Amino acid sequence: LIFHMKLPTHIAFIMDGNRRWAVSHKLEMLFGHDKGAHQIEPLVEYASKQGVKFVTFWAFSTENWQRSEQEVSVLMEVFRRMFRDPMVERMKKNDVKFGVIGDISKFPEDIQRDLKTLLDETKGNKKITVTIALNYGGRDEILRALNVILSKAKDLDSSPSVQNDNIVTEQRFLNNLYTKDLPDPDFLIRTGGEKRLSGFLPWQTVYTELYFTDTLWPDFDETQLQIALDDFASRERRFGK
Repeated sequence: LIFHMKLPTHIAFIMDGNRRWAVSHKLEMLFGHDKGAHQIEPLVEYASKQGVKFVTFWAFSTENWQRSEQEVSVLMEVFRRMFRDPMVERMKKNDVKFGVIGDISKFPEDIQRDLKTLLDETKGNKKITVTIALNYGGRDEILRALNVILSKAKDLDSSPSVQNDNIVTEQRFLNNLYTKDLPDPDFLIRTGGEKRLSGFLPWQTVYTELYFTDTLWPDFDETQLQIALDDFASRERRFGK
């Protein structure tokens, strides 16, 4: 049985290439990350007009803390500016719902506060759901879900044993992922030329169509997105059947 799905319901983006874009334009790193952040609004608007209901952007991974102190500081400043930028106000008014996946507790308090305010102010919006992955890592998410399940089992005085092999069921596992309220991505786009997932949504992407482009993220615009969507539309999805 072949499924013809011409439009993805959920697109996930690995936004790669901000630093290289800045270098190629002889600009400081901040300008590359800032330009990359401002690609989000037009892409969300275009995706929404096509009928896409969910988009997820990987903005900061658990491994990004290993970058230089200067770059981490630059990225924090980009997030500060982004969550207070007029584009966010426009998206809020345009019925965009915001979400976040990842452990934001390590971020500065002002960023956490602004983010929580944004989530609260848009929780009733329905046009399209924009999820930002912040301090997100796929292995980290899986280990977190398992630890939550095992902790709950211990609280119920039913600690794991060889006899009890149903403590971690697929549904229970799904209910403890960051993405429990999101459908799995149909389509994942990675910019910047690398052809790997780097730990992004490993559980959720087992049947996701993958698309890799050499275009650097700050140059990935609506035209580039349409080229990717055309590629998606040409594929046949079998889901293992």
